[in-house]
Amino acid sequence: MRRGWRTKRSSLGVWVLATSVVAGQGLAAQADTTRHAQVLVRAGRLVATRTGTVLANQAILIEGDRIKEVGPADAVAGHASRDVRVIDLKNATVLPGLIDCHTHITADPGDYYRQLFRLSPIDEAVRAHIYAKRTLDAGFTTVRNVGAGEFIDVALRNAINDGAVPGPRMLVSTMPLSATGGHGDVNGMSPYLHFEGFSGIANGVDQIRERIRFEVKYGADLIKVLASAGVLSEEESVGAPQYSQEELNAIVEEAAMWGRKVAAHAHGAEAIKRAVRAGVASIEHGSLIDDEGIRLMKERGTYLVADIYNDDYILAE
Repeated sequence: MRRGWRTKRSSLGVWVLATSVVAGQGLAAQADTTRHAQVLVRAGRLVATRTGTVLANQAILIEGDRIKEVGPADAVAGHASRDVRVIDLKNATVLPGLIDCHTHITADPGDYYRQLFRLSPIDEAVRAHIYAKRTLDAGFTTVRNVGAGEFIDVALRNAINDGAVPGPRMLVSTMPLSATGGHGDVNGMSPYLHFEGFSGIANGVDQIRERIRFEVKYGADLIKVLASAGVLSEEESVGAPQYSQEELNAIVEEAAMWGRKVAAHAHGAEAIKRAVRAGVASIEHGSLIDDEGIRLMKERGTYLVADIYNDDYILAE
């Protein structure tokens, strides 16, 4: 299994997405390559991401599960076999598969409390492959799944890799690390209410290190930490830090020892700066970042995954 955030650029996993109603044809080509030695995709326009240009009258030659050649249509077609299957997208724009760095595709974005009290992890696991296929059909061929319970994301990733279900290439974090009473804990309930199952709750350096080792043991590709409160939970302040600098330092150090990067959910300015100082690879959300936080991120090369397309949904809720 690939570790880190690298992708195999030559694989069919970064195949074509057509920006028209014929997109389904391009996606279907992946499944058909086992029956056809070669597939030729004729593209009216092709987005060349390495040069930042849009090229006209191009073609993509696929052999088996690999993209063999991309270039001017006539030249590429001349290198195809006689029995090549042709997909004609001359009226469409074709581009490489998209990458989403912040997903939770194992979960339904519906009523949180219904999912918590009326559904089980088994329900989530049974439905997860549906969301994976929807994500793939939307043109996303790689996702970073930053939070799921009960190792459901690991099971889904493995099923996709084994070819059992269709879906994007997945890099998964399993359960996010959270302080007791933090964004990853169940708040606002009776202290007598308990939930069975695995948890990312960890307090103090020793617990944090043990929790990371546990998650890596069972399949985590990266580590997710909830460094601040959240928008959709019941803490008092969305921006409040929830881990100390010492704890965040330990998270990054332990993850690095196991060859893993850390993604930090952080809304508030102080939580963002603590996470960046600790050496996280990315800040998720970063809603209330200040000038110092921006400077620190630029100095250290920390990525900002703003996740802004969620805003409409959150505001509507």
